[in-house]
Amino acid sequence: MLSATSKEAIEDLLYRYEKNPRFLLQLLLDVQERFRYVPTEAMRSIARYFDIPESRVFAVATFYKVLSLVPKGEKTIKVCQGTACHLRGGKQVLSAIGEKLGIAAGETTEDGIFTLETVNCLGCCAMAPVMMVGDKVYGKLTVDDVSRILEAEKEDAILSKTR
Repeated sequence: MLSATSKEAIEDLLYRYEKNPRFLLQLLLDVQERFRYVPTEAMRSIARYFDIPESRVFAVATFYKVLSLVPKGEKTIKVCQGTACHLRGGKQVLSAIGEKLGIAAGETTEDGIFTLETVNCLGCCAMAPVMMVGDKVYGKLTVDDVSRILEAEKEDAILSKTR
């Protein structure tokens, strides 16, 4: 159940768009950005607003990998598992991240800071192995780099809450 403040935030997002379902995906992306996932209550509100079946909203929300129906961490770590990264130690980097955070790919840390995901390619093959944390790209990674990067990113997440 969402709080009154969260419901107001959803209403604010809805009224940014005209009542045309062509804006469905963009609205879902806005909800995802605001809440770090797409709550069921938001999908119901969107369906009512656009006068479309809830199943259509759910279908779009589950089709796109960028959208999530469960809360994600403040920072999403995407570890490349493409060919170049795989050959240059991407699997070991992924294992080191998982061990350091105590989670597997597809999971979120208990403190809600990190979500760990794997991707097929980040398009940075010359820098393999590569990971992204939010919008930052880290390349030519070694297992030894993992702790330093994660600690810096966690500190950044904590500091951003105080701003």
